[in-house]
Amino acid sequence: MEKKEKYALLAAQVEALASGETNRTAVLANVAAAIHHEMNFFWTGFYLVEGQQLVVGPFQGPVACYRIPRGRGVCGAAWEQGKTLVVPDVEQFPGHIACSSLSKSEIVVPLLADGVVKGVLDIDSDRLGTFDDVDAQALENICRILTKHLDF
Repeated sequence: MEKKEKYALLAAQVEALASGETNRTAVLANVAAAIHHEMNFFWTGFYLVEGQQLVVGPFQGPVACYRIPRGRGVCGAAWEQGKTLVVPDVEQFPGHIACSSLSKSEIVVPLLADGVVKGVLDIDSDRLGTFDDVDAQALENICRILTKHLDF
């Protein structure tokens, strides 16, 4: 199955998961699991805004950094800029925060509610150059589904 087809199925699954449950943590946990296992990523999860930091939320994969300051690393930069960041080689990203030395490429998608970043979807790969525009568009759609259904 092609990547676009997998993402189309994931979007439908996320819509079903998010429309029937009001507990944000529960939904984000299942969505992280669905994306992680369907796409076979190294690390898949959410960081949520608390004050001037992102705090780790539901995720799948090895242990993660607890807190990321605004503007630091790929997650903090995506939060600060309010846009999706695709990083083909994390070693080339200024200020990259290495929660795992096995992470090679990354995509971070903001969770926007009423134009304000409330968190980010962070996905790491253990291979270089994993993510592209297909991933960005599909994951942005998934984040729109989440913010439509969940109270941020």
